[in-house]
This record gives sequence, structure tokens and C-alpha cells, in this order.
Amino acid sequence: MSDTTAPGVPGGERPNLLRGPGGPQPGDPAAAAAGSFFEQIGGHEAFVKLVDVFYDGVAQDELLRPMYPEEDLGPAKRRLTMFLEQYWGGPGTYSAERGHPRLRMRHMPFKVNPEARDRWLLHMRAGVESLGLPPLHEATLWDYLERAAHSLVNTFDD
Repeated sequence: MSDTTAPGVPGGERPNLLRGPGGPQPGDPAAAAAGSFFEQIGGHEAFVKLVDVFYDGVAQDELLRPMYPEEDLGPAKRRLTMFLEQYWGGPGTYSAERGHPRLRMRHMPFKVNPEARDRWLLHMRAGVESLGLPPLHEATLWDYLERAAHSLVNTFDD
């Protein structure tokens, strides 16, 4: 098996954390012309709204809020917005500023148990619903977010 294949994954391909499924390379100027998912759902403004609604919930969540050590959630909002925009075919700012996403590594210092995952998904669901997307776009976005949340669980302790 080569480095680009993964067991149990349809087609054997590893998920690409730097770009979404079938999307153009991060920062590719052709992304908008190609009708990337990023553009199809409303571009930067849509991702800002998604992340703002998500963090409105996190700010009030006694389980999740301590996982964001900065007093102001602004930096975390910016990082998540950049990551999601890049993943879905928008600007490659995340990689340019922060390198490879390394999602599991970046989340290891935090206790991400099933309860934290479910709370994260609850607030993210509110963000997704706030966009009023067509059903296929909503399902596509939600599928990714749900898979990402499940992949970051790193403990089953309370």
C-alpha cells in the first residue's frame, strides 16, 4: 500500500486536510471560476457567519469554553474560518500562516471525549442551519463536520 492509500476508505485515498473533496488546490485563483464549494455556499461571508454562530454557542458552553484559552475568542474564530475556507476551495491563508492543519495534534492537549464532541456538534449544527443552504450543500458540509468531530475524540474519560 502506498502513502496515498488508506485501508477502509472508499477508493483507498487518504482524506486531504488541505483541500476538500475534489476541490482545487488551496489558494488556486481558478477556485472561484471552477465553482468551488466555497463559492457555491457564499464564500467568505458564509464561513464567517457559520463560525460566528458556532462560537456564540461555545462562549456560553461550560464544557467547551475552557478549551479556548484566549480570553477573546477572536483568534480561534479566525483560525477556524481560515481552515474551513481553505478546505472548501477558498484562499490558502491557513496553510500560508500556520502550515499543515495537523488537527489531531493541535487538539491533543484538550480532553475531547464524546460529550465534548457532541457539544461541539450541537453548536456547529446551529452554525450550519444559520446559513440556510440548499439540502445537498448542507448535507455535504455537515457530513464533513461530523466526521471531523468524531475523528478528534481522544479520550473516553469524563
